[in-house]
Amino acid sequence: MSDDEAARVRALAEILREYDLDAVRVRVGETEYELVARDPAPAGTVVMAAGAAPAAAVGPAATENGAVNGALAGANVKRVTAPVVGVFYGAPSPGAEPFVTVGDRVVPGQALCILEAMKLMNEITSEYAGVITRVIPENGQLVSLGDDLFWIEP
Repeated sequence: MSDDEAARVRALAEILREYDLDAVRVRVGETEYELVARDPAPAGTVVMAAGAAPAAAVGPAATENGAVNGALAGANVKRVTAPVVGVFYGAPSPGAEPFVTVGDRVVPGQALCILEAMKLMNEITSEYAGVITRVIPENGQLVSLGDDLFWIEP
């Protein structure tokens, strides 16, 4: 990151704190800067994503007891989690059918979604055989490392 880019990020972080914003997004030429304040992190912590990324929201994370958006995972639920921070895409291209939906039976190695990280498309595959019981993030949503993406029951 150049000194000029670092200065932009610091200025955006200051605006984020000064106006108590949850997020700020700015496009400078072909580069888009998005800073998102995270509630569970200590005050002043900011996450930055640079690049030409689509609009995205912060993804839901599972709590220690397995709750996502109020739902609890059963004892036999296998979780597929995000191996990287990125934008979740449930289909191979806009307008295409999703890789999987709730109720679909999957096998190990089957493609479940794509996570876009730093303009790289990472295909996420299942490690488990079973039935998809939850698809947690919305299409185009930003997910963090370790966030639940799918719940699979044998």
